[in-house]
Amino acid sequence: MALSWIYSRITGLRNGLYEREWLEVSDLGARTISVGNITTGGTGKTPLVAHAARVLLGRGEKVCILTRGYKREDPSQRVLVSDGEQILADARSAGDEPLELAQKLSGRAVIIADADRGEAGKWANRKFGTTAFILDDGFQHRQVSRNVDIVCIDATDPWGGGKTLPSGRLREPPDGLGRADIVVITRADLVHHLEELRSEISRLNATAPVFTCINKIAAVRPLKDDQAMPGEAAKNARAFAFCAIGNPESFFEQLRREGFDLAGSRTYRDHHSYTQKDIGELERDAAKAGAGALLTTAKDAVKLTELDIQLPCFVVEIETVIDDAEAFEALI
Repeated sequence: MALSWIYSRITGLRNGLYEREWLEVSDLGARTISVGNITTGGTGKTPLVAHAARVLLGRGEKVCILTRGYKREDPSQRVLVSDGEQILADARSAGDEPLELAQKLSGRAVIIADADRGEAGKWANRKFGTTAFILDDGFQHRQVSRNVDIVCIDATDPWGGGKTLPSGRLREPPDGLGRADIVVITRADLVHHLEELRSEISRLNATAPVFTCINKIAAVRPLKDDQAMPGEAAKNARAFAFCAIGNPESFFEQLRREGFDLAGSRTYRDHHSYTQKDIGELERDAAKAGAGALLTTAKDAVKLTELDIQLPCFVVEIETVIDDAEAFEALI
């Protein structure tokens, strides 16, 4: 509890220094949109980043996504994940989420993994003539100015246990939500208390429009192209699901809601790097449960392609569907 109090005080002091303009902020010289959250773990942010990028690309913008690339091999290095035409990095060097984004966008957006997003953005401006930036996980990254701050609130766990790190999962106290320009309640279809949550958000920020969104399964594809069982067969197969994401239960629940027959499931720590031993254990668990196939997420898939998997393994592609999408897109 004492450590959480200290963390909250430090976070509040830091935010106060930015609000008083005592700490320097970089302007990237182009429209900049931040997509972030106030809790650790999965809030459905990555599909929303991809959605925002598609909107901007559809308007003819030269889009660059700036990301830290959490858990990548060498966080001190700048990695060009995609140059706007092709994907140039793997999960080890880029991190799983940047590579997942590059694949979701078919390499059409420039994606850079760099801890110093200000310098990375300036470099992208010079090299690619970027006209629109997206800061992935940028709400607490206040060194870069932004035109729009989008904050994702996970409906299934909006306030991270009500405590800041390390006792809870809040990155900052909930009143930090007052800085948001747009709030998006993710996984809105998995709860029954939306109006109560909307009221609490409006109490914390009376001016930001609040949207809701749901995740939808857009496609199911084989992990490897040479797999004999086609993707459309996955829904009819008794399957064993696994993932290493921030909110694994939301993935399993979505599979059940959309009619998948789950024999069992297994979770790993967020951003887990899979080994051949993990695959052996998974396949043994699946066999014991009577499963004939494996199901996983696109984020996990980027770390599995080099491993030997005997069971048919399918990747579940998720997309976000926003209520009043036209109004949301107008704001970004």
